[in-house]
Amino acid sequence: MLGKHALAQMLAAEGVEYIFGNPGTSETPFLDGLQDFPQLQYIQALQEGTAVGMADGYARATGKPAFANIHIAGGLANGISGLYNAFRGGTPLVLTAGNSDTRMLISEPVLSGDLVEMTKQYTKWSVEIRHASDIPVAVRRAFKEAKTPPTGPVFVSFPWDTMDEEVDFEPVSSSDGYFRIRPDVAAVDRATELLAGAENPVIVIGDRVAQSGAVDQVVRVAEQTGARVVATSYSEVNFPTGHPQWAGMLNLNSPATARQFQNADVVMAVGTDVFSSFLYVDVPFLNPDTKLIHLDSNYWEIEKSYPTEVGMMADPAAGMADLAASLESSMSGGQREAAATRAATLAAARERDAERYQERIAATWNNAPMPVERMMHELADAVPPNTIVADEAVTSRPALNRAFDFEKPGDIYGIRGGALGWAMPGALGVKLAHPDRPVLAVVGDGASMYTVQALWTASRYNIPVVYAICNNQAYRILKVNMEVYLRDMLDDRDRSSDYVGMDFANRLDLAMMAQAMGVHGERVDDPAEIGPAINRAFESGKPALLDITISGAL
Repeated sequence: MLGKHALAQMLAAEGVEYIFGNPGTSETPFLDGLQDFPQLQYIQALQEGTAVGMADGYARATGKPAFANIHIAGGLANGISGLYNAFRGGTPLVLTAGNSDTRMLISEPVLSGDLVEMTKQYTKWSVEIRHASDIPVAVRRAFKEAKTPPTGPVFVSFPWDTMDEEVDFEPVSSSDGYFRIRPDVAAVDRATELLAGAENPVIVIGDRVAQSGAVDQVVRVAEQTGARVVATSYSEVNFPTGHPQWAGMLNLNSPATARQFQNADVVMAVGTDVFSSFLYVDVPFLNPDTKLIHLDSNYWEIEKSYPTEVGMMADPAAGMADLAASLESSMSGGQREAAATRAATLAAARERDAERYQERIAATWNNAPMPVERMMHELADAVPPNTIVADEAVTSRPALNRAFDFEKPGDIYGIRGGALGWAMPGALGVKLAHPDRPVLAVVGDGASMYTVQALWTASRYNIPVVYAICNNQAYRILKVNMEVYLRDMLDDRDRSSDYVGMDFANRLDLAMMAQAMGVHGERVDDPAEIGPAINRAFESGKPALLDITISGAL
């Protein structure tokens, strides 16, 4: 058969249902071949970043590699921000692009380039095939690499002529893989000894907890030890937010966060980097006396920055199960009692914190424009049961996390990596993965504009995601970071910032943009209208967007 048909056959063998793509001339042979494979549904995006974002959301919501196809150097460049997010977050994604005919490469054809060089820093593996006979091996290896922990994206370039060459082969998919690697017994014993004897243990979690299905195991160890649980990242449910030992997300850009760990005698990191911040913090997160235990499937991260007492190279679910069993059999009665006392103290502190939060927001509850806390409260009250949240709320995220309870894996998916533009298309991928669950995308007005073309795709394929836009008429995150720079980094209490380039003097009218792309859009200024608008949107069974006006005050 021809290379283009061999590629389609391999995708079908791998169980691919959707091809997320923005079509280009360099994919002409492949697109021609797809019409002979109706089981592979092509989901058309209007921009390459949108295609990659949809694939990212779909892969994360299904737990299996997604397939995206964009094109040649210029188009691929548009998709690299999405590829960066996938790489930083460990999304199992197979990204492909067409390239010029190999017989032209010596002459440096227009639009062509070294696609492998462009992508290799943000992929687990990046390759360009040169012969149709390489297609089966390349595709099988790409899917294997994407789903092998630590999971992540791969890239394959298909030059034009490889699609029209003939190849003889039988399509054989990649194996399911056996990834439940258990930790060294000696490491489990030492970690048990440290945690059982700890006076102030803290468990720090990241997204590889959710990716490995380790939430229940982490909860069990937290309850056995009475440890406070915090997250370096929470773009998936790594721990139930309603649990009394849950202490929330860490702001790794703040010296105050570093000081939270100064009294911890044992810190256990599970499925996370230790500690990766964006801004320089001159206070070490761990003091020299703190014992660090790090259990992770990403071996590169273990002891990367901080001295580590116990490095446990293992699948988080399998490793934490072994640790829980060891704690169960090893802890003394006195250690169990001390752990229970710690847990009760944390529960009481959490209740006091919730009371202070309610007192703090009460003063501005009825302000106009509405505070973001009011917006999130009204959304949480109105959404249907079992709703999935796709989150790119940026500075509105703390209010979102206070208003919603995320109790089980799959309740929330958020941007990972920090390149804005994930949620508009990512929510569509999540919905395609879970057609039976309502999906609410909560997105900042600035972030929405990076991939606003996703609304056209939502309309074209009637993917009924409901978008709630946090419209504060600014890149508020930049203002927040300006304040961190002036007050914390420079220790300047007097300078007043003009916030250059951070405000939207002309309001972004997302409701009108939605309507222009075939999606119902309406502006909401009154918090009392959020509930009715949400109900109408979900009951319609169609995509919809609510452009909600909120305060941008710092």
